[in-house]
Amino acid sequence: MFANILVNGLAMGGMYAVLAVGFSLVFGVARILNMAHTAFMMVATFLVFIALTVYDLQVVATGLLAVILTAALGLICFKLFFDRIKEHPTTVMIIAVALAMLFQEILLMIFTGTHHGVPSYIEGYITIFDTRVTNDRVLAIGFSAVVLIGLWFLLNKTRLGNAIRVVAEDREVANLMGINVSYIFMVVMVISVSLAAIAGVVMAPILMINPVMWLPPLIVVLAAVVLGGLGSLGGSVIGAFILGFAETVVVFLVPSGSFLRSAVALAVMLVVLMVRPEGLFGVMFEEERL
Repeated sequence: MFANILVNGLAMGGMYAVLAVGFSLVFGVARILNMAHTAFMMVATFLVFIALTVYDLQVVATGLLAVILTAALGLICFKLFFDRIKEHPTTVMIIAVALAMLFQEILLMIFTGTHHGVPSYIEGYITIFDTRVTNDRVLAIGFSAVVLIGLWFLLNKTRLGNAIRVVAEDREVANLMGINVSYIFMVVMVISVSLAAIAGVVMAPILMINPVMWLPPLIVVLAAVVLGGLGSLGGSVIGAFILGFAETVVVFLVPSGSFLRSAVALAVMLVVLMVRPEGLFGVMFEEERL
């Protein structure tokens, strides 16, 4: 049981971490509350399903194609909707929910409400503490770690990352420094959606995909971002792993406890916020700065 909790907690925590970082990044830089974030993940999983089961593409080509097409969809949505109304946070949130529902209804028309399984990327398993762990879960853990490290390198060791951090700190200063703020917003949106797509591609063989699968992860991602602290990418990662392990423990220790996963994630968030309202690693609220 310990090995199962460890591996599944790392796999789910890794997926939530990649999703939470993407969500937190676009909110922290462009102030876009993208409630359709996990819907892009869902789109990527269905692209993987189509590519593998209908067109019989290779796994690597399938993953790249799914990420590229999903990122292109995110860019189109940004230019058509978010870029026009980014100064109105409430409208942005409503538009994002509408987009998520639109994706859901389109997929429902095409695939109905049936659950679908994506073929395994790597057949077989490894043994940890006498427990068989599928290679797909090992791949998910390793790939999530690589993506998070790569994002850290991008944000901290490259000129683009420096520009993104400057825009996140102060848009007016970024403009005075000659940084194209609108371009940075667009780039951050593409990175965010690409992270959601990567999470969908990696987790596709592990999850049963369906057209309403975007909502439960969204609840956990929101809880992870708030738990870690708004504006803190590292806090989002830690919050995601805390909730990933909390969900896994409930599933393994509570009989028929799968339906409690989201409730447990929200309960953990509420307990932490009662003690530390700004989250584990969040900065003080805006009102406190004035």
